Amino acid sequence: MPLESNARIVKELANRGYNAEREAVTLLANEPDPAAAIDAAVDTAPDDALRITADHVRETAGDRSPGSSAAHSDSADTSEKPSTQRVKTSTDAAAPSHQSPVETEGSTTGPNRNGDAAQREISVGNDMTGHSTGTGEYADFVRTFRDRYERLSKLLRGRVNHRPAEAIAGMPGGSDAAMIGLVNDVRSTKSGHWLVELEDTTGTFPALIMKDKGLADVVDEILMDECLAVEGTLADDSGILFADSLHFPDVPRTHQTGAADRHVQAALISDIHVGSEEFMADAWSRFTDWLHTPEAEPVEYLLLAGDMVEGVGVYPNQDEELEIVDIYEQYEAFAEYLKEVPGDTEIVMIPGNHDAVRLAEPQPGFNDELRSIMDVHDARIVSNPATVTVEGVDVLMYHGVSLDEVIAELPEEKASYDEPHKAMYQLLKKRHVAPQFGGHTRVAPEERDYLVIDDVPDVFHTGHVHKLGWGKYHNVLAVNSGCWQAQTDFQKSVNIDPDAGYAPILDLDTLDMTVRKFT
Repeated sequence: MPLESNARIVKELANRGYNAEREAVTLLANEPDPAAAIDAAVDTAPDDALRITADHVRETAGDRSPGSSAAHSDSADTSEKPSTQRVKTSTDAAAPSHQSPVETEGSTTGPNRNGDAAQREISVGNDMTGHSTGTGEYADFVRTFRDRYERLSKLLRGRVNHRPAEAIAGMPGGSDAAMIGLVNDVRSTKSGHWLVELEDTTGTFPALIMKDKGLADVVDEILMDECLAVEGTLADDSGILFADSLHFPDVPRTHQTGAADRHVQAALISDIHVGSEEFMADAWSRFTDWLHTPEAEPVEYLLLAGDMVEGVGVYPNQDEELEIVDIYEQYEAFAEYLKEVPGDTEIVMIPGNHDAVRLAEPQPGFNDELRSIMDVHDARIVSNPATVTVEGVDVLMYHGVSLDEVIAELPEEKASYDEPHKAMYQLLKKRHVAPQFGGHTRVAPEERDYLVIDDVPDVFHTGHVHKLGWGKYHNVLAVNSGCWQAQTDFQKSVNIDPDAGYAPILDLDTLDMTVRKFT
């Protein structure tokens, strides 16, 4: 059966307001008269149905065993399938698996997707939608940073024998001391040393990092407002701490990942940007066409890390690059494209900076009006960030605005747009998705700092920078999933060359990954 038959069926059903199970599409494609079969299936479906199921198709053609369907046929046209090579994601942070955007292949064994749907299991943590408490007052910011300090300092207290700033100031000169605090200031001295001022709930205290201590590589990674531990010796007058070592909250090297107990996959994508003149509709359709093929049967989950639409007024002169200028019409168009995804796919979405939610992070999920527009697929819409546990695998989803800041602040070998996963390593090391306050990333004050990474994820999924990159840091798979938008004039002006039309496919049983190209 030519692949285009499935594609045409999906688009025809979408035009009529339906998505469909992939088995239903296969059955329709196998009918002698697919057009008539579509008419009959639509007539058979209940008036309130949003999805055409295999049962709807079978009711119109008589009971047929699944064995007679094209799902078990060898006639599928694979002549356009690109060549693949098998790789495993690296377990060494210094040797990421991604070098350039290529197609790679994960494991291919295991039962079909058409197995027991009851095996599916998905839960969401850290979703702050509907729980915002901030009013923007000074006291709200104090609560946010106090909560940040308390939670991150707990991760460091087992490594150093820390004392509060107030207590350290009263200790005798020459004493060994350690302090945990948020970075209040960091600067170079005339002699080439570094002065780092830490702040805790009792006050501030300075630490001097000598250039001959071999800590320059660590100092290069320090960002303002992150939580840090410093160990060293007090000066004779007890006015400064001479640092011997620095510690980030970090991810334990012994982190043990979860795994699904069956072969099942999740597609990790982001930055669709429907409404832009540069939205790659053809690539998106090739992706959704592939999802309806037997090869994609294990893909039961779709995790979207923000920027479903292009938005309005996000950057200067954006209106000149819009195909759809009304924000609600952009979401309506996105909903139509979402119908092309198999109707039995579990979808989780978080917002991004182009979406119609507040810009300050954490970003709550969409309001009721936008949710009603996008309800064609019963998608779970949660906040940015949020942790989604899929069949035992914890996936931290964060759109990724702070990656701009990390890349701007740190040396190129530590973080760059060409290797966005390295910038993600830094966020894991700091156990916070947006540690620096007052810069490019806007932070909303809440009673709780929802941006702290309390629990170590198995997978860290981001977007935003429109670059494809992945690798493992202390056994955590970091994936930036690229985009579905070709280069805009604005991106050209800021030297962004996007990696567009790629879909990372994650094996939830092994955490191996496939990156498929649809451009």
